[in-house]
Amino acid sequence: LQNALHEELLKRSINKSVATVVSQVVVDKNDHAFQNPTKPIGPFYSKEEAERLMAETGDHYIEDSGRGYRRVIPSPAPVKVVEKDIIQDLVNAGRIVIAVGGGGIPVVEEKNHALIGVEAVIDKDLASKCLADELNVDFLFILTAVEKVAINYGKPNQQNLNQLSIEEAEKLMKEGHFAPGSMLPKIQAAISFVKGKQGRKSIITSLEKAKDAILGKTGTVIFN
Repeated sequence: LQNALHEELLKRSINKSVATVVSQVVVDKNDHAFQNPTKPIGPFYSKEEAERLMAETGDHYIEDSGRGYRRVIPSPAPVKVVEKDIIQDLVNAGRIVIAVGGGGIPVVEEKNHALIGVEAVIDKDLASKCLADELNVDFLFILTAVEKVAINYGKPNQQNLNQLSIEEAEKLMKEGHFAPGSMLPKIQAAISFVKGKQGRKSIITSLEKAKDAILGKTGTVIFN
């Protein structure tokens, strides 16, 4: 990603450098997610193989998308980004920064401020929202595979949404319109971000339509 951005900037004769910051993200060691692992990782196994591995290791495995069984690990909520000051310094210096890749590296903070790595996967949208909060930005763009958020997605009565207030987004979320592990965390991240400061907006769209979304031509805007 860093190399692709570098090449694109060169093509456009834009004199900006790109930096990737390996990001540690603090999570709460008492987060209930640690007692309820839900995030599938790794290879697929047959039911028999998964049962044998569970008996041998004590790990949890679940059936995933009809393709077999996969190990699941916790997905706790992000609390803060350890390297936020470094990221802020780079942004202030005019650099383009890639951070919290894959949700960041999950760590817990001990009483002496030591950071201990934990086995978990942090949702990348929530981690991005956490960093956006800490950098006090006004806009959070969430780029995904669809141009707009939709209700009744994939059905004949699918309806694409141009904008949503926080209240409207929360209502649709409670009605179950957004799939867990897909659009739901994006909506949750957008709502939480917009609530954090008056005047904020979050825009969800596809990577290909990012420019048009910045110009207000497409995407779904979530506002306060």
